[in-house]
Amino acid sequence: MSATATANDKIQDRLLDSTGLSIDRLPMLHVIFDRMANVWLEGIRHLATSPAYCSLTMIEIGRISDILEMYESNAIAAVYQAPEWDSQVLVGLDRDFVFSMIEVLLGSDGAEPPIDEERGFSNIERRVSDLIFRHLSKAMRTAFKQVTNVHFRHERTETRMDFAVIGRRTSRAVVAKFLVQTLNRGGEIFVIIPQSALTPMRQNLMRVISNEPTVRDPRWSKQIKSEVQRAEVTLTAVLEKRYLTLEEIASLEVGQTIRLQASPKSLVTLESDDQPLFKCFLGKSDGAYSLRLEEAIDNKKDIIEDLLSK
Repeated sequence: MSATATANDKIQDRLLDSTGLSIDRLPMLHVIFDRMANVWLEGIRHLATSPAYCSLTMIEIGRISDILEMYESNAIAAVYQAPEWDSQVLVGLDRDFVFSMIEVLLGSDGAEPPIDEERGFSNIERRVSDLIFRHLSKAMRTAFKQVTNVHFRHERTETRMDFAVIGRRTSRAVVAKFLVQTLNRGGEIFVIIPQSALTPMRQNLMRVISNEPTVRDPRWSKQIKSEVQRAEVTLTAVLEKRYLTLEEIASLEVGQTIRLQASPKSLVTLESDDQPLFKCFLGKSDGAYSLRLEEAIDNKKDIIEDLLSK
């Protein structure tokens, strides 16, 4: 590296330090990282046998070397390339988090005491960590869509923090820390983003982008309502349902009579798309069968009653 390049780097660092980001003036970062935690939880919900809780505990600015030093020999980290930012991002999991997620994903109920030993990560623990990293990178991309469209391309996974280089170690970075709780124990996720990557987005990060819907156009709403109300719906009146085995169905013959338990006084169920809507009485009007609506069906209540009766 030439002396000129080194001098330019030092000048850039000083400029960023002197006019650097202030977390208090970037409220959108809290919104983004909160959303990241929620999206990640939704993504792993179907994988975990026990519920997990994730909350943002801290966002601060520090030098990359100082941040990584706190996790030396106690974490595993993934380095991502963010091409749109022309920068790298680091996502890390501390040892307690990795051990807790191993138990959750493998069906533990938390009865066994937590693992408490100083050793390297096993192949299984590294593979589970890679799975978590994939979900975290997707959640981070989704969260940042509120201010910018960015992709996070996995480059490598490191277990030694002195190899987890995402820029000059003296450079300043934003670190977000998340507390994850499951099986009555906890762990930590941390995300490190160089300050230089966020500086171009400073204006977008300074204002909170509301998730509230915009004001609706009353004419458009009226038109939508009119079109929906004109949609055709097929109704089916069900007097009784019979359940037959495949053998019974195969033995049916033309002319055979299937007896029903229902009578003319039995209530008829009015359905649409297999969804029960009303209970009705069967009658006749002008020589045709007719239905008189008796009561609306509380679908949630009736489903529970049907399950209890089986």
